[in-house]
Amino acid sequence: MTSEISSNVSKVSVVDLYERHAQAWDRDRGRSLEERVWLDRLLSHVRPGGTVLDVGCGMGEPLARYIVDRGFGVVGVDASPAMIERCRARFPDSEWLVADMRGLELGRRFDGILAWDSFFHLAMDDQRGMFPRFASHAREGAPLMFTSGPREGEAIGSYCEEPLYHASLSPSEYKQLLATNRFMVRAYLAEDPDCGEHTIWLATYDADPAV
Repeated sequence: MTSEISSNVSKVSVVDLYERHAQAWDRDRGRSLEERVWLDRLLSHVRPGGTVLDVGCGMGEPLARYIVDRGFGVVGVDASPAMIERCRARFPDSEWLVADMRGLELGRRFDGILAWDSFFHLAMDDQRGMFPRFASHAREGAPLMFTSGPREGEAIGSYCEEPLYHASLSPSEYKQLLATNRFMVRAYLAEDPDCGEHTIWLATYDADPAV
């Protein structure tokens, strides 16, 4: 971590930024669904009619909408009340929760877990702590898909001319964390040119690898 980023980490509140700029983000977030191919890969591992836990769901578009339109259930979690308010207005038949993913304890398991463009806003140690939480919310065979950076490091981007924190572990550490928490990597692509240069992980949960 550079000293510049170190000094900023405690000052940057990702949740506060999205809360204050929820209307702008709702306007600016693309709906072209360049993520469709990856969403289809995720859903191919979800049982018909199953429920996906969307961690850091934002305002529910376009990802949650696509999942719902495909006939799956969605439970969305976001720490921004303004984002969740929009989800509830758009998808009143789905479940939307205001919660910090770092303390996620829903006491139930899901048929799939998605953390797209959300998980990478966490500090490195917080990211490490998420993998047991993912495992505790996954049914056997459930897919987990998340985006990260292509290499280890921290960066300060910007949105609405305000600093926005991002971090990534190394690919080897993600693989280790997934394996330790009984996730098997099914697909990985760094900086996918067909998906906005996203770095994407798809794994499935094996609750009992001995079986």
